Amino acid sequence: MSGHSKWANIKRKKEATDAVKAKIFTKIGREITVAVKEGGPDPDNNARLRDLIAKAKSNNVPNDNIDRVIKKAAGDGDKNSYENNVYEGYGPGGVAVIVDCLTDNKNRTAGDIRHYFDKFGGNMGTTGCVSFMFTQKGIIVMEEACKDEDKIMEDCFEAGALDFKIEDGVIEVETEPTEVSAAAEKLRELGYTVVSAEMEQVPSTYTKLEDEELIKKMSLLLEHLEENDDVQNVWHNWDMPEEPDED
Repeated sequence: MSGHSKWANIKRKKEATDAVKAKIFTKIGREITVAVKEGGPDPDNNARLRDLIAKAKSNNVPNDNIDRVIKKAAGDGDKNSYENNVYEGYGPGGVAVIVDCLTDNKNRTAGDIRHYFDKFGGNMGTTGCVSFMFTQKGIIVMEEACKDEDKIMEDCFEAGALDFKIEDGVIEVETEPTEVSAAAEKLRELGYTVVSAEMEQVPSTYTKLEDEELIKKMSLLLEHLEENDDVQNVWHNWDMPEEPDED
């Protein structure tokens, strides 16, 4: 389930409208800024930056935009100081939600996130109220290469994978959260095209919604959270209905 929804989400972003693309550029730009300030502007010596450059390219961010953000963050041009904040709560129908943010104004962001939860029938809680239902994992998504499954398995485990699966022409690799960058780099060296390599919060159980009104409200909650520039990632345990492929 995680793999299919993750890949569907990536494809949806790659096919996004210009307005959505602009938001994606903004979010990834913030991550790159933080990575450069913490580890320097050279992707050869900054694994996190290297992963974010790959992520940006997989979302069709132009190279010029990536270079501009790196140069600005490395120089004196970017005075913004982003702080990581994580918010937890319950959406409609008891769906567990974790919201990961990078913000230059903690009070504004906290107010926005609380407003979304309240508006769409949820409840923002305290730190730890839902995170116990999730496990941190490193997740790498790759385009399937022209290799047999035994070879893919051999390569994945050589790179440090804990598990892997192949679905719809996509390989999803699970690693320890701290090993995701190193594993992704090894897989690139082995010839794989890495679409994304990130730490994710993977739910241990899922919540199903049957009521149409709850489904609508949960969809709107996720939509508003993901549209907020301060929000980098939203994790939840909603057993979402599959979207039909648009072939």
